[in-house]
Amino acid sequence: MGGRFDITLVAKDSLTAEQNIDTIITEITRIENLISDWRPNTQISQVNRNAGIAPVKVDPEVFALTQRALHLSKITNGAFDISFAAMDRIWKFDGSMTSMPTPEAIKKSVEKVGYQNIVLDAKASTIFLKYKGMKIGFGALGEGYATDRCRNMMLAKGINSGIVNGSGDMSTWGQQPDGKPWNIGITNPMHKDTLLAIVPLLKSAVVTSGSYEKFVVFNGKRYSHIINPATGYPVTGLCSVTVFGPSAEVANGLSTSMMVLGKTKGLQLIKKHPGYSCIMITDDGRVITYRLNLKRYRL
Repeated sequence: MGGRFDITLVAKDSLTAEQNIDTIITEITRIENLISDWRPNTQISQVNRNAGIAPVKVDPEVFALTQRALHLSKITNGAFDISFAAMDRIWKFDGSMTSMPTPEAIKKSVEKVGYQNIVLDAKASTIFLKYKGMKIGFGALGEGYATDRCRNMMLAKGINSGIVNGSGDMSTWGQQPDGKPWNIGITNPMHKDTLLAIVPLLKSAVVTSGSYEKFVVFNGKRYSHIINPATGYPVTGLCSVTVFGPSAEVANGLSTSMMVLGKTKGLQLIKKHPGYSCIMITDDGRVITYRLNLKRYRL
């Protein structure tokens, strides 16, 4: 899935742990070979190649994941959009940009983006993208989905404690060998070498979306690498959103959406998802929490 996975298991011996780590790697590879949009032989790549041409039959697993992603696109009015994969990458965050893209270029960059033009046929298990040049991708859900799957597999196999971390999409379960909970450090975006808090986790997932590492500044205004798929412009207002809850897939979808929606609409979104809590940090350094008493965990 284009990212790094770190796997930690607590098992009765090292051989059992290694065998189950191999099982996790096999499962991650299987999922990647289904949903990657940059590997040419996956079902999603086939869907993208057939945009504007014909529906493509996919496995029930791929269809269900697409269905959930499309639902998220709808309830956020496109703040989250799985057709974002078609956006032209006109914003560069590698130091090479010397001026803002023109409004015309920004508008053109999102011409092929639009979840409304994705057609799902549940009976036939097909996905159809209405227009040529459209693409779908699971960059914001795939790793969370994979970590959730691996956690559930390990629990079913009797591995009662561990962490699967897919590039920051983290599914945890059980406890450390000493009986203490797993802990997650929340980075302070204003001082990246320090932590705001260390929060304990049990059977939980945690995902952070942040704009504080990749950005450009024009005329004194900061533009982050997280792009609003509806407008083509970088998001502003929030520099970090961390979401806690039972599913890394859902937490990732929420954190990404909340970055785009901003503080007020982001809070409205997470309020509709019982069991999920968040920490939001604004561009000016204010810390906002929901369903989480951060004072308990501050350093």
